[in-house]
Amino acid sequence: MSPVPTTAAFYRRHLLEDIVPFWFRHAVDEKSGGLFTCLADDGTRLSDDKYLWSQGRAIWTFAALYNHIEASPAFLELAENIATFVLNHGRDANGCYLYKVSATGTPLEGPVSIYADFFAAYGLAELHRATGKAAYRDEALRALRQAAARLAEPGFDSFAPYARPEGVEYIHGASMILLETAQEVARSAPEDSQLPQWCTAAAQTIMERHVRNDEGVLLEHLDPNGHPIPSPMGRAVNPGHAIESMWFVIHHALRHNDQVMTRKACEVIRWHLERGWDPDFGGLYLAIDAAGEKPWWPHAETKIWWPHTEALYALHLAQSVTGESWCSMWLDRLFEYTFSHFPDAQHGEWCQRLSREGTPITKTIALPVKDPFHLPRALIRTIQLLESSGGRSEG
Repeated sequence: MSPVPTTAAFYRRHLLEDIVPFWFRHAVDEKSGGLFTCLADDGTRLSDDKYLWSQGRAIWTFAALYNHIEASPAFLELAENIATFVLNHGRDANGCYLYKVSATGTPLEGPVSIYADFFAAYGLAELHRATGKAAYRDEALRALRQAAARLAEPGFDSFAPYARPEGVEYIHGASMILLETAQEVARSAPEDSQLPQWCTAAAQTIMERHVRNDEGVLLEHLDPNGHPIPSPMGRAVNPGHAIESMWFVIHHALRHNDQVMTRKACEVIRWHLERGWDPDFGGLYLAIDAAGEKPWWPHAETKIWWPHTEALYALHLAQSVTGESWCSMWLDRLFEYTFSHFPDAQHGEWCQRLSREGTPITKTIALPVKDPFHLPRALIRTIQLLESSGGRSEG
């Protein structure tokens, strides 16, 4: 196998020439503000509904493009345009972020997903760093604090598009979104002493409870005692989610010079590549069962774009901190599959969903959206990492 072109220049070209133009062509709502994200892979608009989850993530993406890739006024203008729409239309009377609004901002579904609050905080913190405007930082802090408080309420169950399964106390997604959002908001509010505490607690929950050393997996759901649940739901493993979570943990561990946690998180990345990879057709399964039984997760055998983007950055990161040969081997394998299956040369951007065999499919997985987040974030993070190390991943 020939070496893959894993250079910062390659990823930068792909981001700026293929991915970003797609969103400016198809998604910007010039009339009402915000971004259309219910799109087909060719850019056809499937609905005018606007999910606040996607709006908050888009704020992050265009602010991060401005902060880290190219200080284009167009990026900053779009990030602020989306933020204005979100702040004008995205909250209820209690300050909780709605799940979905119409094109013009009329509420369609209330605060049924805590992820909308976290992503709003995530995006606004990045926008604060782009603009220096205190209002964005203050709202990011407020939204994060309120979301963390709601998350801690007994019986809390606003996790749309999912629900808390019966008998589950610890949900991996809750800890990982708290970790990543708190450490990003902390960059805008370094004087806030509570944010590092939340990060440490969330990282410990992930690494000491959800990561199961005896089974070599990260379990999505645990019982009230933090123990595995002996059922298909309890054995649910989402390889892409686990890999994404681990690069959040690595960022946290590196900030604290915790080499033990860093190494362990890299090992968990390897576990999920090995267990989640399809030996027959290639690519990462959306979900697997920890015991090798039939997966509980819907559409488990599909190959979805976002786990592959998360693995791309995670492997570059693991390679940079360990230098171990398995990282290079897996990066070659992942790159070859990913870039031969997902990029859409005709329309730009990537195909979202493939069958197990690698054929594009249109069935909805979780949410009926295509938003500018996992892919551009992975490319932005990878470019930052490679440019800081001289432009190429070290192997």
